Amino acid sequence: MSTPVEKWAEQVRAGDVRAISRAVSAIENRSHQAEEILRKLFPYTGHAFRIGITGAPGTGKSTLVDRLAGRYRAQQKTVGIVAVDPSSPFTGGAILGDRIRMQGHATDSGIFIRSMATRGYLGGLAQATGDTALLLDAAGKQMILVETVGVGQGEIEIVRLADCTLVVLMPGMGDDVQSLKAGLMEIGDIFVLNKADREGAGRFEQQLRAILQIVPERDGWKPPVVRTIATENKGVDELAEQIEIFRKHFGEAHQRRARELAHWKEWLLRMLEARLMERVGRHLTESQLEKLAAEVAARKKDPYGAVEEILAHAGMGEKR
Repeated sequence: MSTPVEKWAEQVRAGDVRAISRAVSAIENRSHQAEEILRKLFPYTGHAFRIGITGAPGTGKSTLVDRLAGRYRAQQKTVGIVAVDPSSPFTGGAILGDRIRMQGHATDSGIFIRSMATRGYLGGLAQATGDTALLLDAAGKQMILVETVGVGQGEIEIVRLADCTLVVLMPGMGDDVQSLKAGLMEIGDIFVLNKADREGAGRFEQQLRAILQIVPERDGWKPPVVRTIATENKGVDELAEQIEIFRKHFGEAHQRRARELAHWKEWLLRMLEARLMERVGRHLTESQLEKLAAEVAARKKDPYGAVEEILAHAGMGEKR
C-alpha cells in the first residue's frame, strides 16, 4: 500500500495540476513534505531542457517567455514556466505580474505556470526555484522556462540552474555600452535584442556584436545575437532555432556531463550551506545573536572568535 507522499508523487508524475501546485507550495514554504516528495521524484528527473531568461526590467522578458511557450506548445512539447517576481513588501508573496501577461495559456493543460517570490533572496532567483524546476521535470515538462526578476549583476545566479541562458537586452536604455557591463556578457549563451523596432537598434546591435567578439568562446560556442519584437511575435522562431542549435552543440556526452557535474557540485554546496545554517539556527536565538553582535561592535570580542563560539554551541566547533 502506497504512502500519502508516494501517491502524491505519482499524481505529480501523471501531470496532475493540483498535485503539482501543492508540491510547489510545499517547496516554497519549506515544508518537511517537500523534501520527501522531491526524494521520491528525483529518479525521474534529468529529461527536461531548462532555459533561463534574464535581463534588466522592462526588456520584455515576460512577453518573450509567453511567445516561446506558445511556439513549444505548437510543437506539442509540454512546458513549465517559473517566473520569479519581486516579493511584496506587505505579504512576502509574488506580485504575479508575469502570470497576468500569460493568461492566454491558462486553459492549456500542457503548460504549467507559477510565479514565485524572491523573498529577499538576491541573484534574481527564489531559493525554491531549483527544486521547482526538478519537480516540473519529474512531472514530464519537456521545456522549463525560468524567468528571473532582472536585477543586474546578480543575474549570474541563473547560470547555475539553466542549461541555456538567454540574456534579453533592448535599445534605448540610456548609455547602451554601459548597460552591457552589467555582468551579463559572460553568462549569456544567446543574446536577444528585443524591441528591435526601437530607434537605435542597429547601432546597439553593432556595439553588442563588437563586445561579443572579445568574449572567449565556451567549448566552441560563440553566443549569437537574435533580434526579436516579442509583442508582434517577430524573431521568436529564429530564437527557438538558435536554442535548438545550442542544445545540439552541447548535446555531446562529454560536454553535457561536464555541465551536469558543475551544476550538481554547486547544488550540493548550496544545500550543505543551507543545512548548516538551519542547524546553527536551532541553537542560536535572535537575542543571543544580538548579544554577540553587540560585544563585537564594542570590541569586547572579535568576529572570528564569535563565529567559533556559535559553531561550538551548535556542536560544530573545530577540534584542536
